[in-house]
Amino acid sequence: MFNKIANVLSIVSFLMVASMSGGAYFGYKYVTSEQFKAKIMNQVLGEVKGLLPNVLDKGLPDMTGPSMPIPLPKQEIKF
Repeated sequence: MFNKIANVLSIVSFLMVASMSGGAYFGYKYVTSEQFKAKIMNQVLGEVKGLLPNVLDKGLPDMTGPSMPIPLPKQEIKF
């Protein structure tokens, strides 16, 4: 009787380990896939667009000033 119970428990234990290993493998493959990366990037960019609707439009100037002068290279004095 105990032998049958031990056999059933070992089979159930094996099935649990196999299912957890398979789930971990397929979960890892999904998380590292390009499809998952694209999905997450779309969600993140959607959130950022919602949080910052027109910040760049208000912050960029219409026209900028002249560029900074570039210093001339120093000339060597020859003796």
